[in-house]
Amino acid sequence: MDYQTILERVHAAVKPLIGSGKVASYIPELAKVSPDQFGIAIVDLEGRVYQAGDAEIPFSIQSISKLFGLTLAFHLEGDSVWSRVGREPSGTPVNSLVQLEQERGRPRNPFINAGAIAVADRLLSQAGDAKAQILALLSSLCREPIRIDAEVAQSEA
Repeated sequence: MDYQTILERVHAAVKPLIGSGKVASYIPELAKVSPDQFGIAIVDLEGRVYQAGDAEIPFSIQSISKLFGLTLAFHLEGDSVWSRVGREPSGTPVNSLVQLEQERGRPRNPFINAGAIAVADRLLSQAGDAKAQILALLSSLCREPIRIDAEVAQSEA
């Protein structure tokens, strides 16, 4: 079975569930996004693209960006990243401060908000123009340049 067939089957299996949830209404710009959109895509090692559904529609990556911040931090600092942020599951919501207070300011992992902030702090002190480096990293992984959506950024603020 080829990748395209697999993606189409995954899309068909998941599509009936799409639209049953709610978009992030606490961020006004994201509240405008249709809950019916769903796309999936992969690129194989030869650079061939396979996609199904709404894969061509740009989207805001939100917390997915934490992975790329951590990737850049590793590139700049290696394992010393772990001196500022842990590698343990938190068991609490991503925006919880309970464990941060209990553990004297060292976030449990880089994927909770406090951990992502700690990683961002390291990037700002190590990367020079951290924003430009993150955008360059993301753009190098995609088929087109990645940009910061000013309307979403303002809405987040």
